[in-house]
Amino acid sequence: MFSFFRKKAAPPAPTVEAPAESTPVPVSVSVEAPPAPLPVPQATVAEPVAPPVAEAAPAARQGWLSRLKAGLARTGSSIAQVFTGTQIDDSLYEELESALLMADAGVKATEHLLTDLKRRVKEAKATDPSQVKGLLVDAVAELLAPLEAALTIGRHPTTVMMVVGVNGAGKTTSIGKLTRYLAEHDAKVLLAAADTFRAAAREQLSVWAGRNQVEIVSQEGGDPAAVSFDAVNAGRARGCDVVIADTAGRLPTQLHLMEELKKIKRVITKADAGAPHEVLLVVDGNTGQNALAQVKAFDEALGLTGLVVTKLDGTAKGGVLAAIALWARERAAGPVPVYFIGVGEKLEDLQTFSAREFAQALLE
Repeated sequence: MFSFFRKKAAPPAPTVEAPAESTPVPVSVSVEAPPAPLPVPQATVAEPVAPPVAEAAPAARQGWLSRLKAGLARTGSSIAQVFTGTQIDDSLYEELESALLMADAGVKATEHLLTDLKRRVKEAKATDPSQVKGLLVDAVAELLAPLEAALTIGRHPTTVMMVVGVNGAGKTTSIGKLTRYLAEHDAKVLLAAADTFRAAAREQLSVWAGRNQVEIVSQEGGDPAAVSFDAVNAGRARGCDVVIADTAGRLPTQLHLMEELKKIKRVITKADAGAPHEVLLVVDGNTGQNALAQVKAFDEALGLTGLVVTKLDGTAKGGVLAAIALWARERAAGPVPVYFIGVGEKLEDLQTFSAREFAQALLE
């Protein structure tokens, strides 16, 4: 679920003084020396801070799915108990309703799934509860299908991503994993440490930059918007395929801090009229219905283009994706896709989202 538009051969790289925004840069092969970096008056541009870290070969998709299923085991086992009876009756549906609500699917999504399931049972003329379970997998997969989409890189000379989320959601770690994923697809990435008020965040992002052998624009203190502005300009001048801006964690209720995120977005647009091309929200899969509230609030403030759901390896119930999917159906701008989901701390534990695979891991 990853798209990468290969760029055609380009004329010589632009000069530093006037980087040509529309001139494509080769993705993986450079026949000339890269252009000199733009002057960065407010932030320092650091080279990779550490040698490559030897990583194990990426786990097979099936192995990763096994970890996802284990992470969602609490939810799956609770729902599976509903289908241990011998009859398809009102009692089964009542128990299933309770199980879905406990899985954080929410009232609206639960009602939607039950109505859809009853229709499927009738059409299939199912007589055994085990058949109902399989039909529920189909219903969940169909509900989640609009959330499945590919993250596309290459439509712009430099794709600018702004990553947001509340404190503790795994935002900076997800950026590190996403950087690794992009690098494996031959993308040249530049990171922007726009969380300038928390030293630990800058240090953490620097470590990820070193592990992935990418450059990072960082500044101690100061204006996060200025760091983002400098990073976009530096990324364009260096022919980077992607610039990823990390931002400080924000609670949706902290209106003055949400305004700062809006400012960062506006300043990024000044550096590149079409940017940010992606506004990604990192959501902790353990937060239940609060995750839906976060999606709504950040979308209203910034206009989200994608989600990354993390920490599906602990007590996560997973049903909140059904609630998000139902909300997405009513969103005027269309669904907000879930680009990636994470089940652990390793670099390879961030994987693309598949509606069918998720439904099976959750219910089978």
